[in-house]
Amino acid sequence: MSPQELAVQIIGKKKAEKKLPTWFNTKGIVYPPRINLEQTSSEITAEYKASLVSGNLLLDLTGGFGIDSFFFSGKVRKLIHTELNEELSALAAHNFEVLGAKNIETFTGDGLEYLRSTSETFDWVFIDPSRRDDSGGRVFHLSDCLPDVPENLELLWEKAENILVKTSPLLDLQAGIKALKTIKEIHVIAVENDVKELLWVLKKEAVDDVLIKTINFRRKEDQYFEGNYKNRSTSEYSAPLAYLYEPNAAIMKSGLFEAVGTKLGLGKLHMNSHLYTSEELVDFPGRTFKVNKVLPYKKKQLKKELAIEKAHITTRNFPETVSSLRKNLKIKDGGDNYLFFTTIESGEKVVIFCEKLED
Repeated sequence: MSPQELAVQIIGKKKAEKKLPTWFNTKGIVYPPRINLEQTSSEITAEYKASLVSGNLLLDLTGGFGIDSFFFSGKVRKLIHTELNEELSALAAHNFEVLGAKNIETFTGDGLEYLRSTSETFDWVFIDPSRRDDSGGRVFHLSDCLPDVPENLELLWEKAENILVKTSPLLDLQAGIKALKTIKEIHVIAVENDVKELLWVLKKEAVDDVLIKTINFRRKEDQYFEGNYKNRSTSEYSAPLAYLYEPNAAIMKSGLFEAVGTKLGLGKLHMNSHLYTSEELVDFPGRTFKVNKVLPYKKKQLKKELAIEKAHITTRNFPETVSSLRKNLKIKDGGDNYLFFTTIESGEKVVIFCEKLED
């Protein structure tokens, strides 16, 4: 092994320690270059994807390093892993053997060509389109990714009963729905409040409405929430009460702003603020705070009334930035105090002085 190859393995193993603990703790694993490892799913998101599938035969059309394939293989009788890159395909095959995944068959080549040539039909086809162009830059529209899923839907439906597509978290939900057509579910996956991927479950038949499921994986208790894309519920508005709630990143991406308040019986501070409140404490998918006081936003008086040197500052639907507020109010970052600068339904600009409740 050359020094360069050894460096790739050292970097890969270090990267895998938290992202891929099963691979990290298994002897004989060989790692790909950094860019391939960065693009692959984490173990926690791969395991979640696997919970969505079942049946006899699954085709991973864009197999890559094989993290998703490995977890899918535990849910189906047989899995076909296709990968265009010869080195990556061989590496994945080696690792599957090391990991004891005996029901995975690997194919080196274009996954779409494999699909065209095979006589098999699949319970599921999984696709994670490459989101980089020829020069290595990132792309986000489905039609710019490889393979172009919307362009090949007819072929996919000839061979698949169900299709699962993974996309960038930056893909607009409305654009995705328009491009992929018959969508049954969208899963918005966050890890420690950072949205990592969107999963699109497609069905052959048309669906009246799309179910959006959100999950935020955390060190302590995971947070789940779901609602319908066409939900037309209307929020009840309220001035800040005893408790304040800030949705997690998965809900913010999902757009379920009205559904979360309505389902949990919360008041919303303003149509565009996406902060919620209640008199009684509820279990909320996000951060929860106890409101200590609410102050009108008056610059000259505010510094004296707050009388603090450190605080965590958040702005929602507010005309000033966090950095300008810190500078003007001379408040450093950190400590136990939380300040929300926002607009309430009356149009008034306020500062909500809170303390964070334990997760």
